[in-house]
Amino acid sequence: MKKLFSLITAIVICCSAFSQNELTVDQLDGATLNTITTAVPFLLISPDSRAGGMGDVGVATTPDANSLHWNPAKFSFVEDEVGFAVSYVPWLRELVPDINLSYLAGYKKLNDNEAVAMELRYFTLGDITFTDVIGNNLGQYKPSEFTIGSAYSRKLSDQFSLAISGRYVYSNLTGGQSAGGITTNAGQSIAADVAGYYKKTVRIAKKDMDLAFGANISNIGNKISYTETSTRDFIPINLRLGTALNADLDDYNKISFAFDINKLLVPTPPIYNDSIENQIDFGKDPNVSVVSGIFQSFGDAPGGFSEEMREINFSVGTEYWYDDQFAVRAGYFNEHDTKGGRKFFTFGSGVKYNVFALDFSYLINASRAINGNNPLANTMRFTLIFDFGEMENIN
Repeated sequence: MKKLFSLITAIVICCSAFSQNELTVDQLDGATLNTITTAVPFLLISPDSRAGGMGDVGVATTPDANSLHWNPAKFSFVEDEVGFAVSYVPWLRELVPDINLSYLAGYKKLNDNEAVAMELRYFTLGDITFTDVIGNNLGQYKPSEFTIGSAYSRKLSDQFSLAISGRYVYSNLTGGQSAGGITTNAGQSIAADVAGYYKKTVRIAKKDMDLAFGANISNIGNKISYTETSTRDFIPINLRLGTALNADLDDYNKISFAFDINKLLVPTPPIYNDSIENQIDFGKDPNVSVVSGIFQSFGDAPGGFSEEMREINFSVGTEYWYDDQFAVRAGYFNEHDTKGGRKFFTFGSGVKYNVFALDFSYLINASRAINGNNPLANTMRFTLIFDFGEMENIN
């Protein structure tokens, strides 16, 4: 039961199933399919519409209330004293109608150099009917997962800040059902992020622009188990690096460009011998500690360096603001076909009035899945933002 639900969740969220079923080795130029799966992959879902409209970039973009997910170090540079945001994401509506993610985040500036933030993330997988091996109905359950976390960010100079955050992760996929005589339970983990953010004014084309760099290692935490057995799964420890360039074209028009790369810092599945049980022909043993798994992830792909490079996802995005009141966004996300095959364009918009802002984003499939079908296609995100620091500017 544990393996079933862990795998189902990973496949659903990472959306690797459709690419594995519809792409062949020939189509992949000889590269073999070898996706990386983890427990609680909902931790990597982009929760807010702003980043969702920019191709899921966010580690170096200008700070906002949702920065804890992308890079908590950005909070030291946020302009308003207090802010929070509420986001809602109907997830994988091409497959089922009742999976969704809700996200609440907020921050408070303590002074010019320090800020604290919090987040609450709730993910529900809808109704699931449990049956035994012969198909008898054992009842229904609504699997759900949530995290609650906080962050502290501090400037070390006028241009650089660091942050650390922690979160509690709770994943209940079975409701205590038994499988093969083994009782299942909820998976739990404690995870931390370590992040940095650097921003500097540069002069390009006779204009002053803000150039930013960001880095975040997120979800560094213990493995999760859904039974009393010794089998435990990694949570999605992730390295995110990126840069952004922000320019004020004139008093009314602003534009920014951003680029992110991501890599999971968990072991890559090895290739096992077909004749000898548990003998690894290529790659490394994935049953290692969390710390060993992080370092091992940079050189354990059975396909060597070329496969390691295929494990890096990249995304690009742009954002345009008119008079700080209306925004238009666009972006692109790419994941190699052998690692899940998520490829999509995103578009979004935002409207801001006084202390309130409303953002919306929409995802368009660009993958090679058969007939163009993609579980992520037509994904929408909605975010409502409150920046209470703007109250001072209201007459």
